[in-house]
Amino acid sequence: SICSQAKWSSNGITVAGGNGLGDDLNQLQFPVSIVIDHGDGSIYISDEYNSRVMKWMPDAKSGIVVAGGNGRGNESNMLNTASQILLDKKDGSLLICDQVNQRVQRWRKNSNNGETILSNIPCV
Repeated sequence: SICSQAKWSSNGITVAGGNGLGDDLNQLQFPVSIVIDHGDGSIYISDEYNSRVMKWMPDAKSGIVVAGGNGRGNESNMLNTASQILLDKKDGSLLICDQVNQRVQRWRKNSNNGETILSNIPCV
């Protein structure tokens, strides 16, 4: 928890993206949700318009695609407008709201495919 007397620095730093809109590994296009992995300090970002989830390690110049990134679609290795994400602290898997496909997918760590755990659900 954050103390009510906490003070924030007036100078911020860019920790992900910052290279204009695009689909390169050092770019994001409409990032929506951010989750911090307190274990290794990395951050996960749902990159909605690129239909992928990116992982950025501390001080990295580019990210790693950890879910989706294979174009928009409804196959198990694809997302279509990835919005909200959650990180399961127990096993490191990601729960991803796949908005256009109206499903929630679980992407296990180091997996190339997601598993639909909820379907026909409008998530945003």
